[in-house]
Amino acid sequence: MLFNSFDFVFFFLIVTTLYYLLPFKFRWALLLLASCLFYMAFIPIYIFILIITILIDYFAGIYIEKSQTRLRRRALLTVSILSTCLVLCIFKYYNFIVVNYNEIAKFLHWNYRIGILKIILPIGLSFHTFQSLSYVIEVYRGHQKAEKDFGIYCLYVMYYPQLVAGPIERPQNLLHQFRRDVRFDWNVIGKGLRLMCMGYFMKLVVADRCSLYVNAVYNHVHSHSGITFIVATFFFAFQIYSDFAGYSLIAIGASQAMGIQLMTNFRTPYASRSLSEFWRRWHISLSTWFRDYLYVPLGGSHGSKLRTYRNLMITFLVSGLWHGANWTYVIWGGFHGLYLIVENAFTKGKKIKFPQVWIFAVVCFGWIFFRANTVQDSFFIVKSIFTHPGKLFIPGNQDVTAPIYALIGIAILLLLENRSRIATRLALPGRPAFPYLNMLFYISLALTIIYLGVFDGGQFIYFQF
Repeated sequence: MLFNSFDFVFFFLIVTTLYYLLPFKFRWALLLLASCLFYMAFIPIYIFILIITILIDYFAGIYIEKSQTRLRRRALLTVSILSTCLVLCIFKYYNFIVVNYNEIAKFLHWNYRIGILKIILPIGLSFHTFQSLSYVIEVYRGHQKAEKDFGIYCLYVMYYPQLVAGPIERPQNLLHQFRRDVRFDWNVIGKGLRLMCMGYFMKLVVADRCSLYVNAVYNHVHSHSGITFIVATFFFAFQIYSDFAGYSLIAIGASQAMGIQLMTNFRTPYASRSLSEFWRRWHISLSTWFRDYLYVPLGGSHGSKLRTYRNLMITFLVSGLWHGANWTYVIWGGFHGLYLIVENAFTKGKKIKFPQVWIFAVVCFGWIFFRANTVQDSFFIVKSIFTHPGKLFIPGNQDVTAPIYALIGIAILLLLENRSRIATRLALPGRPAFPYLNMLFYISLALTIIYLGVFDGGQFIYFQF
């Protein structure tokens, strides 16, 4: 069940209405049932994979808390992490490992080959795996008490707004909210609906409009040249941002409508003045996850510069691999790790601000490897940009409107993200009129979605991760 479908709109309205009609003590059960139905709308049988992960980490948390010795606690944590990650590795990385092994075997003239598995990656597996792991690690560290209520723990992992693409929550933020009695409040619901409206604008108007041009170029790279790749990469930068930030806003808004607050996942990342700042603003729930559970345990920035740089590179290589079982993602992660090392060495720990256009260009260069279908395609694109500018690809016939509408959507998005700053500069004494202007603004935004939106049910990019 995709967020950008009418099925989800009806689903959200029914669940939210029942949520407020039911007595407080039954609400968690409603949300758990709704979350199961939401997940099973994709591939029903895969819910058993999710249950396996839940069972492993639920009992691991309880036994870790009961254990008296550090050795036993660490052993239980290790078993939990390895077991949970094994599920992820089988479905997400088995074929990747096998394909690379077979290539090595072919090169070395080995006779033994391994067959690949014809399996579909469970939707959102990486996200709810990381959320489950964060619970076990926080229990191990003593920052979170083990959850004894199995139903509440299931809801923590399966909560439908953020089940398939985040934000990746921490137990300290989410678990206690399921036990909080939320009273019906139009202000709370209104705030959630406004966030969802903004999310739908980013997805349907900006992301899906940009994708029409991006797909036409990146799926046929040998038919295009440098200037076209630059424009397509520019569009992809806003496509992936609007696609994922839009999903996050819909998820946060749907949850907010029920009085349950999820963490902010994006803070205008393309306004960053350094790559370090970009990663503090982009996919915050994942960036902080890798920081707290990988970078810091490796040693973080403590110790020598070389050790810090090693930790940065390992973190970003793993982050790249997390995004997909393809070498393009590993190169993308390695590029960001390398640039951060250079940036850190250049600034020597000082907060030096670079021009926004430079940081945006650096990020866009990295997006080439992220979006390219193969490593060969990515190198062809980079080579073409620097050696063969060529002519700009302009879609023919009715498709010519795609890049035009995409540019209009991007312009509106930039205005919306800076509307507070603009309003502050242009504010006049008549402040009582602002609530009405706010209502008019969201009505206009809804009409823009209806007129410029793409309603073909396009899947969210991060669903594949």
